[in-house]
Amino acid sequence: MKTIRVVAAIIEQNGKILIARRSYGDLAGFWEFPGGKYEEGETGEQAIKREIREEFDVEIDVKKYLCTVEHQYDFHLVMDCFICTLKSEEIILHDHSAIRWIDPTEENIDWCPVD
Repeated sequence: MKTIRVVAAIIEQNGKILIARRSYGDLAGFWEFPGGKYEEGETGEQAIKREIREEFDVEIDVKKYLCTVEHQYDFHLVMDCFICTLKSEEIILHDHSAIRWIDPTEENIDWCPVD
């Protein structure tokens, strides 16, 4: 079975967390923590900074590694999660149809299974 390693940013600001709605693929319409695949030779911090720059045209500070989660789709997904903050507030969507700032305890969100 194929394994894919990805990174995800849990971006915090004023007690809220940024989530993004997928705009394509089998999971279009579901909410996720933004991020994406590692490129060869990247560390987790390098990968998440690059992915957020590509997806939102914004720079982030990586505060710390949070955890790694795994999920079985028709492949095995391994996702390294990092707590981050924005360096600027102007977000431009390239890969998502919407973003939301949520309270960490908010329920009833249509999450992608791994998130």
